[in-house]
Amino acid sequence: MELAQIGADVYACLQPDTGLGASNSGFINVDGGLVIDTMWDLPRTRHMIDLYATVSQASARRLVNTHHNGDHCWGNQLFAETGTEIMGHRLCAEWFTKEASPELFVALCEADDVAPPLDGFARSLRAFDFHDIVLTPPTTLLDGDTVLDLDGVEVDLLYVGPAHTPGDVVVYLPAESIVFTGDILFHRCTPIGWEGTFDNWIAALERIEALDPATVVPGHGPLAGVDGLRGQRQYLEYVRDEAKAGFEAGLTTLEAARRIDLGPYGLWTEPERLAFQVDRAYRELSGVPWDAPVDTGRVFGEVAALREAYATKVN
Repeated sequence: MELAQIGADVYACLQPDTGLGASNSGFINVDGGLVIDTMWDLPRTRHMIDLYATVSQASARRLVNTHHNGDHCWGNQLFAETGTEIMGHRLCAEWFTKEASPELFVALCEADDVAPPLDGFARSLRAFDFHDIVLTPPTTLLDGDTVLDLDGVEVDLLYVGPAHTPGDVVVYLPAESIVFTGDILFHRCTPIGWEGTFDNWIAALERIEALDPATVVPGHGPLAGVDGLRGQRQYLEYVRDEAKAGFEAGLTTLEAARRIDLGPYGLWTEPERLAFQVDRAYRELSGVPWDAPVDTGRVFGEVAALREAYATKVN
């Protein structure tokens, strides 16, 4: 984890892209401090707080959650304990407890016999410590775009969901030309998500592209520019179109995913997460509502099958 200064009093807290859960955060050190997102567990969130303490002497006045996935908000309690105002979209708060709980992740990490297809997922979780997490959703709720005035510094909270998740918010500093995207952007790593729609996610990326930001802090991966936004948008468009061809040919989701030639996208981290995007495309084409439950166990099984297929192809 490292702290990078990307503007006047603006910082990004970046984690190496080691795969699932290696998320990023941000800090604007004006008007008491605004933090963008926490980490997946308490030890990493404490490390993040320690890094921010090297440039600020006080606890942050505000925290914004870009969405409800745990790797961006399960450290919230450490801020609530010091009186930080926690902000997020109304749907972020509503969906806060709809995904797997920290207790379930503790059980998966400590189990000796996790059966396929969740065995690979459990191994990924063991890089984190999910003990003692108390889910702490935002209490200052946003209904749409919101402008903050931080001692004369304009910060725009832009609602772009449901794209990656229902409550997606990006944080934009016009004067600095900096945007914190949350998981609207996975940079040089394969996006994952099972809520929202392709059209909304692509539209969200287009909206951020139109801002022409000089610096983009993605939810995962290294710092980016407009090219990073464009690259993921083109990936989503390509996968959507290829999945549609598979759907119309009567292929299963796994068959369709195996047939997709990833080209340069195959160099992104964890390309096997393609399975989640193909599944999303099939659900949309079948008329399934975007907020309907997803058989994540089945899709993780297809992720594992693709991982094995890609490894065999490389070797």
